[in-house]
Amino acid sequence: MSMQKRFWAILASLVLAASWAAPAGAQSAGAYPNRPVKIVVPFPPGGATDIIARVIGQKISEQMGQAVIIENKAGANGNIASEFVAKAPPDGYTLIYNTSSVALSPALYKKLNFDVRTDFAPVILTSAVPLLLTVNPSVPADNIKEFIELLRAKPNALSYGSAGIGNITHLGSFLFLQSQNLVATHVPYKGSGPSVVATVAGEIQFNMEPLAVGLSYIKDKRIKALAVTSLKRVSVLPDVPTMSESVMPGFEVGTWQGIMAPAKTPAEIVNRLNAEVMKALAAPDVRDKLQAQGAEILGSTPEQYAAYLKSEVERWSKVVKSSGVQFD
Repeated sequence: MSMQKRFWAILASLVLAASWAAPAGAQSAGAYPNRPVKIVVPFPPGGATDIIARVIGQKISEQMGQAVIIENKAGANGNIASEFVAKAPPDGYTLIYNTSSVALSPALYKKLNFDVRTDFAPVILTSAVPLLLTVNPSVPADNIKEFIELLRAKPNALSYGSAGIGNITHLGSFLFLQSQNLVATHVPYKGSGPSVVATVAGEIQFNMEPLAVGLSYIKDKRIKALAVTSLKRVSVLPDVPTMSESVMPGFEVGTWQGIMAPAKTPAEIVNRLNAEVMKALAAPDVRDKLQAQGAEILGSTPEQYAAYLKSEVERWSKVVKSSGVQFD
């Protein structure tokens, strides 16, 4: 089942039980927005999250006739940005463009200064982006099977990057290595952008990054793509096989993205934002830009996103537990 089909299947079973719907507020949306809206991106510029957030932000700015500012607050696997937005005034002027990392944090961290289950009002699920397993061109492997043989012959000799410890890019590589009984050295970076640059530079030998981040480097032949983590091949890289068809039947990992506001943001504002983003996602120029990045366009109601978020928190808690990764 593809990520998109799984999303809708989960919604079908959970939407009626959704308990995190954006709460109604006493104030009215009024003339919202009457000043710039800030969307906080929890990773550095240049990553998949940043790229797509800027495309959507620009479009909703055009639609609403108000500036939309993208602010990058990287660090702690997205938790710095999440805490910042959770504590912001619930007025619709400070939002977070979150990724699936927000569903990992409850299991990864013993102590968080926010609770994703109570401190946010989900607005909309925007898209999903598969990951790519890529290597530096100097690595003597041209396909996933040759790469596995190389890793097996040189245990712990090769290093791989990620957007941070416990990030989906880290856990994706962890699941791949674990399934093949392989070991390699993990080198975390502050975002997928820096980790793919490190792969290009040869600081690390391989990496698992969102397709949107690695695509231009692959086309320029600065890195080699060995596999994609979606169940089906992606149209922008039709010659790159899936992990599922190559060595791991059924393997699927990706990073989904969405927008949330602080809890207690008035329902009128949440619904206005949802409508604007849904309209943006339907715009041909936005769809073209997102699809060029390899993103699956989704879209949802606030209630559907709340239900999906809840299911993902439960799903990844099991994966994190098996990885043994946990932070204070």
